Amino acid sequence: MDLNLLRVLDALLQENSVTRAAERLGTSAAAVSRTLARLRRAVGDPLLVRAGQGMVPTPRALELRDEVAALLRNCDNVLRPGAGFDAAHLQRTFTVQAADLLLTGLAGTLTDRIHAEAPHVDVVFLPEAIEGGPGLRQGSVDVELGVLGHLDPEVHTRQLTRTTLVGVARRGHPLFDGHIDARRFAAADHIGISRLGKRLGPIDSALAERGLRRRTAVVVPSHTSAMLLARATDLVALTLAEWLPDTIAALGLRTFPIPLDLGPLDLGMAWHPRNSADPGHRWFRDHLASAVLTPS
Repeated sequence: MDLNLLRVLDALLQENSVTRAAERLGTSAAAVSRTLARLRRAVGDPLLVRAGQGMVPTPRALELRDEVAALLRNCDNVLRPGAGFDAAHLQRTFTVQAADLLLTGLAGTLTDRIHAEAPHVDVVFLPEAIEGGPGLRQGSVDVELGVLGHLDPEVHTRQLTRTTLVGVARRGHPLFDGHIDARRFAAADHIGISRLGKRLGPIDSALAERGLRRRTAVVVPSHTSAMLLARATDLVALTLAEWLPDTIAALGLRTFPIPLDLGPLDLGMAWHPRNSADPGHRWFRDHLASAVLTPS
């Protein structure tokens, strides 16, 4: 049935008058009268009958009045952008793909904040895919977080912050006995961080421009394992500037600026456009961004 028929029926059942229903709908009495004739044929009931100078509803009309009004309210809620969203009643699981270093710093803050508003929302963190991957397009990932690359062309992105890499070593490392220049930095044994086991990266290219070369004594797949290894050895690792300062201190580690001309790292998040207008997804993205920008 045409939704406009239901709107006319609702007006008629609320007003019990063709004229007043027409005024309510902003149309003519003749148009409402024609629609009432269509409604009578469709329902198989006269709905409104003449009683003196006015009209009264039939028993069938009285049965329909509240039902039609509720049906129209539900239709309006469906068609209104973002209508009906209530975080407190949201029951959903969101999947975030992120480097372990990022999720270590924000997972606790994020879950505390979302559970304060939405106790039935769960979060699943996935490791970074080998080459970016089609998870956003396929729907297996809600948000990708980190240094964005290898994204499908239709994916939406939002830059969150800009940071730099710093070196990290145990607090008593010999490097801290003097000024850390490029030569002393290159002379230390390093920990490489790569999911694919790669030994060379931007730091090696920057050192090569100065005629220097470092030794990557071990390669691990995550920043967390690199910091734990640096804690117990004289190996040097990498981390993000001003990220997890309390954890670094608790591990007995100390950071230092890398004495090379390295570009900044842009941290952002990406999501598929099918989720852009979804109120629950937008609410989660806002909380995720907040956890990155104000982690405590």
